[in-house]
Amino acid sequence: MRVRVAPYVEFAKKAFAREATYRMEVLTEIGSLVLRVYILRSLWTALYAQNAAPINLPLHGMITYATVAMLMSLILEVDGTRLIREKVREGTIATDLMKPISVPLYFFSDGIGQTLLHAVLVVPSLFCALLLVRIDVPSPATIAAFALSFVIGYGVNFFLNFLMNSIAFWTLETFAAQLIVRWASDLLSGQIIPLTLFPGIFGRIVFGLPFAAIYSTPLLIYVGVIPSSQWALSIALQAVWLVAFAAIASVVWRAASNRVIVQGG
Repeated sequence: MRVRVAPYVEFAKKAFAREATYRMEVLTEIGSLVLRVYILRSLWTALYAQNAAPINLPLHGMITYATVAMLMSLILEVDGTRLIREKVREGTIATDLMKPISVPLYFFSDGIGQTLLHAVLVVPSLFCALLLVRIDVPSPATIAAFALSFVIGYGVNFFLNFLMNSIAFWTLETFAAQLIVRWASDLLSGQIIPLTLFPGIFGRIVFGLPFAAIYSTPLLIYVGVIPSSQWALSIALQAVWLVAFAAIASVVWRAASNRVIVQGG
């Protein structure tokens, strides 16, 4: 069945315009990111002075890692599927299921619209961050591998949020589950602490978890901890998690939509 692209482009445009309406929130996000970059720079500088350094990552590399992670968070912390729980609570999800559109693609396009606004914020945030720190710029090949890894990580993050918000079909409230997953992700994704700091078998376990596919893999590619000889394997592991989460999301969505139809909304 052919999918008409035009409606989903319009959904994305509306989401972009909706998010851009809150201009003070936009400015606050930029200010918050710059503050976090400054705090992390000071923290890691102090830790390196005490020889508490990740493996194969000098101080300038760690500052680059932390800064790029903060810039990535502008995009990856967007919950592009929050409309699911909102529409379930309001009861409008039943109406959406009756429309001649793919509802999951509708949620995806809405999330893309939100993401595009935050992607635009990366530029002024980067300029502000450069007033405080120096960021290493890798080779074009490394940047290309980082970009591919980042896109896959975005997909993993999207489907993870999709699954968390889909819980609303059964519980209406998703706050507790999302909070637990968010805490786990903050600790185990490599956003704040490089996973190379985790010792022994625990380190191998956290590298195998899906959270590492969101932040850690693209970041370690960017700073050179993952060499070019291991790019294919690392990105392939990300792709496995992406396919797995997409398959699980598909099953959960069919179960959720059937639940709405059977119960009459």
